[in-house]
Amino acid sequence: MKDISYKVALGGIVSALCLVCMFLAGVLPALYLLLPMLAGVLLMIISIEVNTGWAFLTYLSVSILSLFITFDKEAALVFIMVFGHYPILRIYIQKIRLKAVRFIVKLVIFNVCILAYFYTTVFIFGLDQILGEFDDFGRYGAVIMLVLINIISILYDKNLDVLYFFYKKRIMPKFKRKR
Repeated sequence: MKDISYKVALGGIVSALCLVCMFLAGVLPALYLLLPMLAGVLLMIISIEVNTGWAFLTYLSVSILSLFITFDKEAALVFIMVFGHYPILRIYIQKIRLKAVRFIVKLVIFNVCILAYFYTTVFIFGLDQILGEFDDFGRYGAVIMLVLINIISILYDKNLDVLYFFYKKRIMPKFKRKR
């Protein structure tokens, strides 16, 4: 039932929607974190409907195209390094039985991704002024920012839970009947 044409069509539609989100991140700079999160949520649909391999291929295509399409390259990097792959990886993380271990794995993944994003932005793209901004926060500015980012990560994960169950219970059954 899930033939290749269905996979390609769904991948194309989700890719287009993700790219619209990424394009809007350049147009509406205040939403440069929210729109990459939304694009990641859209990739979760492919993981549910098709499989995670197809979702990773879609993620790769959206990542490459978002670097060319998006005005805000920082938003593209946020999608690529933090929020794009997590909804796909989350399917595997959810299979861990112990909640404490699962929670720690999620935090480790987010922290590694955030730190990789930060150091990529600072050292590869030469945005050294970011380091100067942390001096303005004082001695514990970086720690406070990391705590805030972890809170955002936890909220994102909880919202993915809610959206996953909403999709499975409300949206998916409506499309299953029409096929």
